[in-house]
Amino acid sequence: MFARFIRPTPARLISPIVPRLVHPMSSLSSKSYEHILVSSPRPGVGQVTLNRPKVNALNTPLMSELNDALRAFDDSKAIGAIIITGSERAFAAGADIKEMQNLTFSEAYSKDFIRLWSDVTQISKPVIAAVNGHALGGGCELAMMADIIYCGPTATFGQPEITLGVIPGAGGSQRLVRAIGKARAMELILTGKTFSAEEAERWGLVARVFETPEKCVEGALETAETIAGYGALAVKAAKEVVNQSFEVGLSEGVKYERRVFHALFSTKDQKTGMTAFVNRTKPEWAGE
Repeated sequence: MFARFIRPTPARLISPIVPRLVHPMSSLSSKSYEHILVSSPRPGVGQVTLNRPKVNALNTPLMSELNDALRAFDDSKAIGAIIITGSERAFAAGADIKEMQNLTFSEAYSKDFIRLWSDVTQISKPVIAAVNGHALGGGCELAMMADIIYCGPTATFGQPEITLGVIPGAGGSQRLVRAIGKARAMELILTGKTFSAEEAERWGLVARVFETPEKCVEGALETAETIAGYGALAVKAAKEVVNQSFEVGLSEGVKYERRVFHALFSTKDQKTGMTAFVNRTKPEWAGE
C-alpha cells in the first residue's frame, strides 16, 4: 500500500470532481470532516470525495474519516449505493510516506498499522470507485476494495512500493493477482511500473473507461442510482454471493448462491418484484 508520493505543484490545490446539486449529508452525519467531502448527489446515492490537498495522500486520519462516513451510509435506509472518488489529478496518489518513514517493526506490528484501511471491504452496500488521475500504492488498493471501478482516460494505476524498499500492505498483492492474474501482477509489483486506464480495462481490473473525468463520476452516479433503485435485500445478497466466489471453490460457491437465492423467497421484495413483473407494473421496494 505504500506508494510513491507524487510531488505536488505548490500553487495547485485539489479540485474535487463533484456534480452539480450536491447536497451535504447533514441528515446522515452531523460530523465535520477534515479530509473528505460527504454528499448525496442522487436519490439513494452516497458520495465520499477524498479531499486532502494536494494529491490525496492517504493516512490514518483520512482513512478513519472514510470508514466513519461509509459506515454512516451503510447504516442509512435512505442510501442504496456508495461512490468513492477524488480529484481529477488524483484519486489517491498513495500513502503518506511521512506518516510511516520512521516506524519500527515493533511499532507497526504491535499497533497493527493500516489494519483499519481494509474496513472498506466490510461495507455491505455496493461501493463504486470513480478513479481519475493517480491511483498508486494505497490508492490502487483502495480502488480495488470497491465492488466496481470506473475510471477516466488519464487514470494511472500501480503498486510501486518496491521502489521504497517495501511491498504492498493493504491487500495489493492479493487483490491485483485475483483481478489481472499472477503473471501481470508479479511483473507490476516487482518492477513498480504503472499501468494505464486502457490496460486496466483490457485486463479486467476496471469495468469501464470514460471519455472525461467528469463523465467517469457521472457514470458512477448513474450506476449507483440504478443499483439504489432495486430492493436492498437482493442488492446486499448479490454483492455477498459474488464476493463469496473469491473465498470458496466453484461447487461450494454455487451451493452458497442457491441457499441465498432460496432465502430471498421469504422477503416481501421477492413477492413485490415478481408480482409487479407478472402484472407489468412498477415495483415499490420495501427493503424487507
